[in-house]
Amino acid sequence: MKHNMSTLIPLAFIAVLSFFGSMALAQTPNVGAAEIVLEGGTSGNVTFPHQRHQQKIEDCMVCHAAFPQKAGAIEDLKTQGKLAKKQIMNEQCTKCHKEKKQAGEKAGPTTCTTCHVKQ
Repeated sequence: MKHNMSTLIPLAFIAVLSFFGSMALAQTPNVGAAEIVLEGGTSGNVTFPHQRHQQKIEDCMVCHAAFPQKAGAIEDLKTQGKLAKKQIMNEQCTKCHKEKKQAGEKAGPTTCTTCHVKQ
């Protein structure tokens, strides 16, 4: 079967795009779940919009300097006595939200019951 150049060039172009596109997808970092349910103690669990924070903050280490990027890390550190009960919430979450609000930027909630939901 003969192929002319007008058929081969588009096919080659599609093959190259497919190859590089699959490489780009393979190198996409693991961004985690869109939402993560965090243990909230007696106040109720917190549904944390993880990807929304990633899009806003961009530098994972802003939060993850205090705890590893793995499921259950905060609870594990609390159990080990390496984090106080409300340490992450007070020193990171509400602190950041209050700073953004003070700067006149769109900010997340600053009161406990807005995030903690009893079931």
